[in-house]
Formats: sequence, structure tokens, C-alpha cells
Amino acid sequence: MSSTASGKNGTWRNWGGNVSARPVRQVAPASVEELTAAVRRAREDGLKVKAVGTGHSFTSIAATDGVLIRPQLLTGIRGIDRESMTVTVEAGTPLKRLNAALAREGLSLANMGDIMEQTVSGAVSTGTHGTGRESGSIAAQIRGLELVTADGSVLTCSAEGTEEERALFAAARIGLGALGIVTAITFAVEPLFLLTAREEPMPLDRVLAEFDQLWAENEHFEFYWFPHTDSTNTKRNNRSAGPERPVGRLAGWFEDEFLSNGVFQAVQWAGRAVPATVPGIARISSRALSARTYTDIPFKVFTSPRRVRFVEMEYAVPRAALVETLRELRTMVDRSGLRVSFPVEVRTAPADDITLSTASGRDSAYIAVHMFRGTPYQAYFTAAERIFTAHEGRPHWGKVHTRDAEYLSRVYPRFGEFTALRDRLDPERLFQNDYLRRVLGA
Repeated sequence: MSSTASGKNGTWRNWGGNVSARPVRQVAPASVEELTAAVRRAREDGLKVKAVGTGHSFTSIAATDGVLIRPQLLTGIRGIDRESMTVTVEAGTPLKRLNAALAREGLSLANMGDIMEQTVSGAVSTGTHGTGRESGSIAAQIRGLELVTADGSVLTCSAEGTEEERALFAAARIGLGALGIVTAITFAVEPLFLLTAREEPMPLDRVLAEFDQLWAENEHFEFYWFPHTDSTNTKRNNRSAGPERPVGRLAGWFEDEFLSNGVFQAVQWAGRAVPATVPGIARISSRALSARTYTDIPFKVFTSPRRVRFVEMEYAVPRAALVETLRELRTMVDRSGLRVSFPVEVRTAPADDITLSTASGRDSAYIAVHMFRGTPYQAYFTAAERIFTAHEGRPHWGKVHTRDAEYLSRVYPRFGEFTALRDRLDPERLFQNDYLRRVLGA
């Protein structure tokens, strides 16, 4: 899958197709030394600097008209430490390659999101997460970081360092590209294990009534609700003693490629062309999925291919507010006359100690709303955002939202810590762009 596109005159576009930029120059450094030289040169030329991975963010978090750093040559594993059970990896390494390399070494991350096209630095910098009762986002699994700051210095930090390093570690794990350019990440890993996935259709009212129980009984619980229906597809992932029972090649192709990508793509085209057909199509789509169980290594269970392009908004609300928030969302869709052809995805994460994590200091539930690429999404997202913000929702940093620093400083208790650190590390705002100006303030 081509995640980013560059057009004439060096135009850069994101995966969703809703953000583009025309940087003065694009640089692909092959070493940390080359990256520091590129940062220093940009500063001398009076140009802003942003790093971009595979462009999976739907916000303009990586867009710049200055110097765009492409980290595709900063890839690979620097080292594996089996004593501390950590792996140090270059920032531009795609999650797909990291997962495969770890599996070959008999190792795995504890948890991950549902796509693995992103670079490790792009994924952690925007707060990419999966779902978990006890295990948090990808950034929550970081044990150490290396980054190049605005003056060209290379800083390292971890939870074990000096007070200054610990403050940097708390913030830089989800740094939004505002504190510097991440060059390497050290993750906690564990011996490779097996997960058994149980996917099962379930009425929405039952899922909401039993949500606390479903969450408590499963290590990783998530579900998709199909708007205009009372249908969901639930997924429960739990560690397993085995044996491995991967999805059969034919069944896997039918569910993951034919239904989830092929037929789904055709359905989206039909819904975009004739919006009135969407509720009927949703009812048929929601009935097409059947229960299935399979057992495999983690990344093959956590992740799935995403070939149908879309635009997405996702908010984290307090986990205790999930059921009420989702009921309000359903009521809004039913009364609005909107035609929503994409399922709503619901996941959870435990509280963490990362300064600007969407789960910072509180157990969280994530509600993600999507629209097919090219379909008008503003009315739906605006109405959904009104509901999410009424519950002190925190927007995913890499997904569509309209919040600004004034709002975000109210829902993040440690917001001031982050901006103070940014003032110290980047007083001249070398890493500034329009998005960071809005969400962090000038």
C-alpha cells in the first residue's frame, strides 16, 4: 500500500488525501548526523522543519512549507537486549517490519493498533493505540527515546534518568513533533505469545448493557457498531496456550479481503453515489459477518489490512462515560438524517503517565467515527464532536478535530508541563506549523 504520495513540484499528500503540503525541500537523512545537519541548515535558512512517516494522520500535524524530513533511510533494529527485554529501533522503521523482525527473534510487543503501515516514530508521536484492559498505547511501551532538538543536539531520555530526562521522557513519548525529531525508540518486549481472537456479532443494546463485564473478562475487547442498525461485531483477544490455529487461507481471504476490503469498497462507492441506500446497505453489511475464532502470534491478530480509504475522527472519553456517549451518538445519527456508511469503532486503554496521552491520568474509551474518502464528513463529525466534548473528550492527535489550546489545556491536567518543556527546547519554534500553533498555542 502506498501510504504517501508526492506530486509535481514536491507536493506531499497524506494517506487519507485530505492534507497536502508543498515543502521548500524534502530530505531523507541516512544517519543521525545527516539529520542534525539538515536541522541546523534549515535553522540557518530560516525554514521550519517537520518529520513525516507514512502520512497516516488525518490532521496536518506533519505538514510544512519548510523542510520535510522523510525518515525512510533511518530504519532497522539497532539492538536487542534480552536481559532488560528491550529492543532499540530506528525511528523510520515501519511497524510491519518491526513486528516481523521481533517474531523471528521470538519476541513481541504487548499490544498494538489495528494497522501496521506506520513508522514507529509516527505511530508513537501521535498516540497510536489498540485496545487493552491493562496494556496501553504503543507509546506506553517505550522505555527510552533519542531525539534531535532545535539546536541540533541529540538528547536521550528514559524513566531512569535525571529529573530533567524524566520530564522529557514523560512528554516526548507522545511529542506531536513539537519537541524535536525522534531518531530512535527503545521498546519493552516480551517472549512471543499466542492470542486467541473471538469475533462475534452482537446486538448493540447487549454490548452496552454488558460492556463493563465484557471489558473486565477480556484482555483486549473492542467492537464495531454499524450506524442505522442495532448490530455490532465484537472482538475479544486473549492470551492462549495454543495450538496455533490461524485463519484459514480461504476464510481469511473471504473475511479480510473480500468482505472487509473488496465488497466494503464497492458498498462505499454505492453509498457515496446514492446516499439514500446507506441504511439498507448497512443492515445487509452488518448481517454478512459471522462468528469466527482463530489463534496466532500477536501482530497477526491485532492488525488487519486497511485498503478502503477514509477520513476519521476519534475521541477518548472517560471509560465510565462510554455507554452514555455512544447512546447519545446513536440518537444523534437516528434523528439527523445523516447517512453513515462506515462502522463506529470502540476500544479502551488504561490510564498512563504520558503528559499528552489521550489516556493520561484516566482510564479511557475511544470512539472513532469514519467516512469514506470523498464523502462529505463535516456535518457528521461536527455533531459527533459536540457529543464527545460534552464528556471532556480528548481528540486523537492524528485524526480530524477542531479543538484548540484553550480547550485542550482544560482536559489535559499536565498541558502546561508540555508547553513549558517546548518553550525550553524550541523557543524559536523551529518545529512549529499551523496545527501545532492551534493545539499548543503560539
